[in-house]
Amino acid sequence: MFQIRLAAYALIDDGAHLLLCRIAPRIAKHAGKWTLPGGGLDLGETPEGAVIREVAEETGLIVEPRELLGTDTLVLGSGAEAWHHLRLIFRAEVVGGELRHEVDGTTDRCRWHPRMSVGELPRVTLVDAALRLAGPA
Repeated sequence: MFQIRLAAYALIDDGAHLLLCRIAPRIAKHAGKWTLPGGGLDLGETPEGAVIREVAEETGLIVEPRELLGTDTLVLGSGAEAWHHLRLIFRAEVVGGELRHEVDGTTDRCRWHPRMSVGELPRVTLVDAALRLAGPA
C-alpha cells in the first residue's frame, strides 16, 4: 500500500528576493538543491502550525502564514513502495527571529536569493510550483 505524506511549505518573498533552504548532504537524492522552508505535519498539527514550526527550525525566522497559494503533488516510487507527497504552499511573512542555518536537519543553509536568479539555481520542483502559484512578483 502506498504512503501519503502531507507537508506545508512557505513562500517567503520580499518582492525582490526569495528565501530558500539548501537540502543537506544526508538527503542523498536532492542534496545541494534549494527548496522552500517547510516540511511534514506532525500528528494533529494544523498546516499553518507546521509552516510556523518548520520555518523556525530551518531558518530561525518567525513567520505568519498569510494565504494558502495552492497545492502541489509528487509521487515517488511505485506500487507498494510509492509515496504520494501532498504539499500545501503558503505565502508567509517574516514577523521576527534572526536568519540562521539549521544544524543536523534536512537542510544545511538558508539564504535570500534574488528572485530573478532563482531559475539558475539547482532546485527541487516545489520551488517552481510555488512561483507559478504566486504569479508575477
